[in-house]
Amino acid sequence: MLRVMDETGRIVPAREFIFEVEELEEGRILDCLALEQGLAALKRRPDLRLSINMSARSIGYRRWMRVLEKGLAADPTLAERLILEISEISAMLLPELVIGFMAELHRRGITFAMDDFGAGPTVLRHFKRFSFDILKIDGQVIRDLDRDPDNQVLLRAIVAIAEQFDMVTVAESVETRAEADLAVAAGVNCLQGYYHGAPVAFPGGLDEPSQASAL
Repeated sequence: MLRVMDETGRIVPAREFIFEVEELEEGRILDCLALEQGLAALKRRPDLRLSINMSARSIGYRRWMRVLEKGLAADPTLAERLILEISEISAMLLPELVIGFMAELHRRGITFAMDDFGAGPTVLRHFKRFSFDILKIDGQVIRDLDRDPDNQVLLRAIVAIAEQFDMVTVAESVETRAEADLAVAAGVNCLQGYYHGAPVAFPGGLDEPSQASAL
């Protein structure tokens, strides 16, 4: 997940700015920078598998596609270690474009994750055609799961849908042992959140990235 450092050196999480820039040119540039940094990390570390967020709006953005093509041309093995995350809300804005884009890049070995599932207006007829490999369940379904019987039922239903379409499930925003235990009991494959570890600017074993150009 891309983060921005302000003039004071404070790292600003994406949730504080991403919705403001989603429809702007700046949003596309941020997607380019995230992809450029991610591909550079994959090239430096052949043992690394990395998930990079993007907007559906960047699919037709030439700079973003140039960054992707340049990275894959330099090292074709990057594709099989690259996961592209598209949020449910973003995917539903341009479903036909996303479906075609995914079909093309699946053939090249890239994996796709639907991010924040449960936060947006998914139309199941599109969902069936998307062919996502990973389903990331939005934190609003997971938070206080032990105190919300309705969300427990909803979570089991989401897991059943994912299993039907052969998708790996990831629970987002897992912050307590109780939430983790219930998510595992519901059949969720992977857990993400502060219970297991807070996000850091430079994860252990990864070099600090150089300044991105996204040209």
